[in-house]
Formats: sequence, C-alpha cells, structure tokens
Amino acid sequence: MYNHSEIEQKWQGIWARDGAFVARSSERPKYYVLDMFPYPSGIGLHVGHLKGYVASDVISRYKRARGFEVLHPMGWDSFGLPTERQAQKEGIRPEEVTRRNVAAFRKQLDQVGLSYDWSRELATSSPDYYRWTQWIFSKLYEKGLAYTREMTVNWCPAMQTVLANEEVVDGKYVETGDLVERRTMKQWMLRITAYADRLLDDLDLIDWPEAIKRMQRHWIGRSEGAQITFRLEGRQDTLQVFTTRPDTLFGVTYMVIAPEHALIDELLAGAEGDALAELRAYVTEARNRSDMERQERAGGERTGVPTGLSAINPATGEAIPVWTSDYVLGGYGTGAVMAVAAHDDRDFAFAKTFGLPMREVVVAAEHYPTPQLSANPSAAFTAAGRCIQSSCDGVSLDGLQTPEAKQAIIAWLEKTGQGERQVNFKLRDWLFSRQRYWGEPFPVLHGKDGELRLVPEDALPVELPFVELSDQQVVDTAASGSEPVFPLDKAPESWLHVNLDGKVYRRETNTMPQWAGSCWYYLRFIDPHNSKALCDPEQERYWMPVDLYVGGAEHATLHLLYARFWHKVLFDLGLVTQPEPFQRLFTQGMIHATSYRDGRGKYYYPDEVEPKGEGFVTKATGEEVTTLVEKMSKSKCNGVPPETVIEKYGADALRLYEVFMGPVEDGGHWDDTGVRGTRRFLERLWNLFESQSDLSVPLAKDLERELHRTIRSVTSDIDAFHLNTVVSHFMALLNVAAREKTVGRAFFEAMARMLQPFAPHFAEELWAALGHSGFVFQAGWPEFDPQLCEASTVTLAVQVNGKTRGTVEVPKGADKDAALALAMEAVPRLKEQGTPVKVIYVPGRILNLVIKGG
Repeated sequence: MYNHSEIEQKWQGIWARDGAFVARSSERPKYYVLDMFPYPSGIGLHVGHLKGYVASDVISRYKRARGFEVLHPMGWDSFGLPTERQAQKEGIRPEEVTRRNVAAFRKQLDQVGLSYDWSRELATSSPDYYRWTQWIFSKLYEKGLAYTREMTVNWCPAMQTVLANEEVVDGKYVETGDLVERRTMKQWMLRITAYADRLLDDLDLIDWPEAIKRMQRHWIGRSEGAQITFRLEGRQDTLQVFTTRPDTLFGVTYMVIAPEHALIDELLAGAEGDALAELRAYVTEARNRSDMERQERAGGERTGVPTGLSAINPATGEAIPVWTSDYVLGGYGTGAVMAVAAHDDRDFAFAKTFGLPMREVVVAAEHYPTPQLSANPSAAFTAAGRCIQSSCDGVSLDGLQTPEAKQAIIAWLEKTGQGERQVNFKLRDWLFSRQRYWGEPFPVLHGKDGELRLVPEDALPVELPFVELSDQQVVDTAASGSEPVFPLDKAPESWLHVNLDGKVYRRETNTMPQWAGSCWYYLRFIDPHNSKALCDPEQERYWMPVDLYVGGAEHATLHLLYARFWHKVLFDLGLVTQPEPFQRLFTQGMIHATSYRDGRGKYYYPDEVEPKGEGFVTKATGEEVTTLVEKMSKSKCNGVPPETVIEKYGADALRLYEVFMGPVEDGGHWDDTGVRGTRRFLERLWNLFESQSDLSVPLAKDLERELHRTIRSVTSDIDAFHLNTVVSHFMALLNVAAREKTVGRAFFEAMARMLQPFAPHFAEELWAALGHSGFVFQAGWPEFDPQLCEASTVTLAVQVNGKTRGTVEVPKGADKDAALALAMEAVPRLKEQGTPVKVIYVPGRILNLVIKGG
C-alpha cells in the first residue's frame, strides 16, 4: 500500500541526515539554479507560491541526474516594513517576527521535498550578511555612485512614514486611506543612470523572455534627440527641454513645466496676496500626487494652469505661453516640455482642452507638397513625413523627410548656440534611503562641518542598534519647522556618535531599502560563511553566472535592474568575472482560484459558504456572495496552504499537479480534483509494482518501445521547460504497462529515475524496493535507444474504390504484395468484394483496391 506520509517523512529525514543536496565545487560541470528568495511574511506560503519552487527543483534534480554539480540554495529577504509593522502590532521585536516566520516558511518548503542546500541558508537581516551589503555600498560611494540629494517624497502624516510611489493612489495611502503629502527631504541616491547604456546593451548577452527584456528596455528608455534652450521673455532665465522630434520645433506653440519646477517656486515666492492663487492651489494639489499616479492620469482628463510666463521659440522668434500641468514630472528630464499640439497626442489633448493654438509642420509624404492644412486638426499626426512651414534665417526644413530634418535642425541649433545633440534616458537615479527601523544601517558618518565619511572597513558591520518598539517610528516635526525624527535618531548615544581620529561624527540615521539585500544575495550563496571576503574568487569563477533564475514577472524591472546594476559595479571592481548575473530567466505564471466575496467586499473561506440555488451564501447569515476567479491570495481567503494538500494527498501528488496544471509560465487554475488525479497516478504505479512486477522477466516489445519513446520525450520536454507534458507522458506509459500481465525490472528502474525530479519521495522508495542502495538521482538519467523509439510497423488505411473499409498493421517497408496479403487477412470483407482490377499502394498511408462493382 502506498502510504505517502510515511514515505515522505522517511526520505526527507534521510536527505537531511546525509546532506544529499550539499553542493561542492568539483571537476564536474556546474549548474546554478536559483529561486527569487521569499519575503518571510506571517501569512506563510500557499500552493500558488510553489509553482516556481517546484519547477526549479525539477530542473535541479534533473541536472544532478545528468552529471552536473548543482547549486540550489534558499534564504530569506528578511528586512522590510511589513515585519516592522507586525512587530509593533504584536509588541515584539522584528527579529522575533523574522525568526518565527522563517521557521514556518522553511518547514513548509521542507514538507514539499525541495532539494535545497540548506547549509548555505542566509537572511538579509543577519549582521554577517549585511556587513557585506554595507561594504558594497562603500564601494559605490567611493566610485561616486552614491550621493545625497533633496528629493520630493510621499509622506503620510498619520502613519509617520515615507511611502513608495506604489503605495499611493489618489493622494491616499492604499492600506489605510490616510492622506499623503509630498515633501522635500534629503535622500541617498545611487547613480544607476551611469550604467544605462550597459544595462541596455547587455540584454543581448542573456537568455531571458523577450517580454521581460522589452520591459527593461522601456524602463531604461534610451532616446536620441536634442536639448533645446528657450529664452524666457523679459527674464534672464531659460528653459531647457529634451525632445526626440527637434524637426517639429517650428510647430511649438506653447510650453509646459512640471508643478515642481524651480520657476514655479520662484514665481510663488514673489507673488503678493492672491495674485497667483489659482497657480498656487493647482501646484499644491498636483505636488501631493505621486509620480506613478500622475502618469496613470496622463491618459485621462487634462489639467493645468498658465504661469503667466512666456518663452521665445528659437526657430520662429514668437512669444509662446508657459503652462504648468501634472502630466509633466519634475524628476524626469528637465521638468519642461515643448508642446507641439499638431504632432503629439498628449500635447494635442491638452491644447484641445484649453483652446491653445496648433501649427502643422509635418505631413505624410504622399500629401507633400500640397497638403490640406487646418487651423483645428481632428487628430495629431505623429508619424514621420516631410516638413512644411519650417523655414527661418539660416535653416529651411521644408521638403525634408523626418530623419534628414532632425539632422539639419540639430546642426543649426548647435551652430547658433541654442541647443545640442543629446542621448537621454527615461531611467532615473535610484532613491536609496528609507526612514525605517528594520533595514540596513548606512556605513556613513556625518561631521559637524558637513563632512561625509565612510565607516572604516574593519568596523563593519554597523549593526542595527536596539531601539524600543515605541520609538520605532518616525516623529513628524513639520509643525515646528524641524526635520522629522527617524527611528535611528532615537538610538542610544553610544551608537549615534562615533569618535574617529579625534573628531566626533554622527551616524547616518536613514536605513537602506529592502532592495539592497536582494541585489547581490546570489553571490553570497556561493560562499556564505566567508568572514574575510564577499565570496572567494575561485568559488565565484566556478559557480557564476546563475544558470537558471526562476521567479515572478512582477520583478521584471526593479529587482532585476537593480541587481544587474550592482553586479556591473562589482564587475568593474574585478570582484566578479561575468558581466551579467543571471544567464537564463524563467518567470512562472500566477495560480488563480475561486474566491467568495459579499457586497461589502469581505471575503469568505470555502468552508464558510454553501450552495443555494445557482449561487452561494454564507453559512452563518445566509447572505449571498459572489464567486470570483482571482489570483490566489490568503487575503482573498482562496490561498490553499500546502500542508493541507500534503496531509491529504502527499507532497509528490502536489508536486506533480503543480507542473501538470499547465505550462509553468502560464499559471493555471487550482482545482483539488487535479491533485486527486496525480495521486491516483502514483497509487496505480505503486499497485502495478506490488501486483504485476516480475523483476526477472524482460519487457514486452510494445512496452519496451513505449518506454524508450517516453524517455526520449521526457528528456526533450524537460530541456525545453515543458514540464506539464512530461506528466502526460508518464500517464500514457503507465497505461501501456498496465495492459501487461507482468512487468519487468527495466520498466520500474527507468520510471524511478525519470520520476525522481517530479515525485522524489516516491522514486526513492521505489528505487530502494528494487534493491538498490544510494539515492536514485545518483544512478543517473536513463538513456533511450533511438532504434527502439522508431515504430516497427505502420498502420494503413484499407480502401475499396476510395472508401475506407478498415485498417491493417504492416511491417515498416512492406511491399505492395505483402501489404495486400495482410489486408486480406485483417479485413475479411475484402474477399467478398471480388478480385481487384488495380491495387494502389502508398507506403505508410493507404492501400486502395479498385474493384468493378465494389
């Protein structure tokens, strides 16, 4: 009898006891498989999280069987705000929350039978780990890639904290609904823009999904164009704009600057009374919206107000109005745009809203030289074409196609000192500081005279000091005109102040963002216990790059971009030997499940509802609920804990279903009946072994051929990451075997070796039952005989006068006479048709008998 609980606990204990998955550098080829390590939150894992973990484990176990030395580690991305908040809520230390959650996560992962090398386990919140995070930051600072700058941030007075853009919608904190303000604060920045070209170009070096590469290219946003200077009428100031369409300069009829632009502050500071009340009110509202929110609003209703300023178009000499609008962001480019309403959709919509003029200066090539122009066009013409109405002293673009016109106008701008050719990037420098407690302290000291100094390397790590829970929050002192007081500002005096070389310094009291620890953890896994270096150079040379990186597509931009940036800095420092950290990337899809929600938005677990009529109601109150298919999440009460599935069906059945439900990259819909199906497959195979095995007999020819075809198909599909079809191959092979009265050793040995990446506990138990010692993955991967994979017979359609009367199996290569003889025996009705006057034979396809009157 197949007892999954007994078998799985047995083999998990043996693997742990024997260090079965400990990786060691050797003469064998290496394969480094890495999961995007989890944040150990209190809610734990559900089966949706396991899709990627199981897939990467399948590859790890497969590669071991193919003779590779496999590194498959696991650790914890354990700094971050959720842990800090949970600690405050429960009245315990963040360290305690982390330890508790890590223990729960590891127990869940072990129950699934994942082959991690736990000897390399790490946590980003461990001082032994973040010592090296601080060390890397020091190197960034020394290279001029880390600096401080006054930045506009999202400040939530109610929560007394700075929020990320993603946490703010409609000017409110998404978790609580509290109002959010935009404030200017000094922040640490990392100069990721210095690596923009390499981050873009080196995407060609790696095997990633094209969709992910496209997202990274869009985020980096390289564009070629010109920076143009516009003089402000009656002032000494100028406005600088970058444009990819300098050929449309003659069509600029107004300008727009961001609400954060320095000119706005200057205007408002000099205004008396209510002179600029409308501008002041608009700017105040716009600045309180996050950049992300403003970008999302950019496709909707246009808002803005005139500033009262005018700029001079350098091509036409005309004075044009300067407006401000929230669709222009202060942190992007110069914070100002030249508006060409006739040739830009965004500018067109703004001009339509406020009745601003438009001038067409580009037409489709087929309409040149006699275009039909309109003072009020119905849409912007944004494509390339030929220039019109674009001449002034010194330059004429009329008649030039867009590429030639761009070159001509840039040359004129450079000649007249009004602009220059420029490459620009959408990518912005990385805001790298947080006003939190639970994060890495910066290794930076502040002198009284403004001097910044790194903590000496031999004094690292700068450990997170003890701060009372009640003090682990920001104190907002804006009302008094002072800067906010951060949690580390309330650290003990012995930590806050440092005497170095006869001078007293104050420590930096911002902390690093959670991204810091996840930027380089893949390197520390290589040599996690090294107290003298980030990692040993020989170990790095052997293991890097990561051969397969598996995780969610939601990390397609920020995490992957940040990690690539840090890696390139380390590459320039000679600390790593590869220009890219992750050679192959695979992103798993989301698993969805049915959820139940009432009219107030409250979710219910499946056991809290019952069917009624065509719908469902709550058991407690009888209130009607709506069924929805949503991304699996414990917050939606549709997250299925893996331990409940394992207890009922077993870890191996769960693993098989995780890959069987659909392509790994596509996700799928969770259905318990699917797990029951994979469980039945395992039971049928075990029953076959117990009741029909005869280890002394050879395999029947049909089964032998099917076995070798299956080995070929399974090998090919795993290499192509088509894991769901592998399970189908297993099921089809079992059906063939079940038709035999007795099944020999060769079948069960091959099945154990093929199954071990997918159902490892079952495979180990079967391998041991066959009399083998050692682990099944150490036995290697089964080989297939190409000749046995080829069919020895073919099926012919047997026809009479073109109508099919049956089929016949004939030897491959049989001639017409042999095929006719076999057909006469296999299809008795043919003899009753009479003697054929003609036989048409297409080898491998048909045998057609032409019979008079047939």
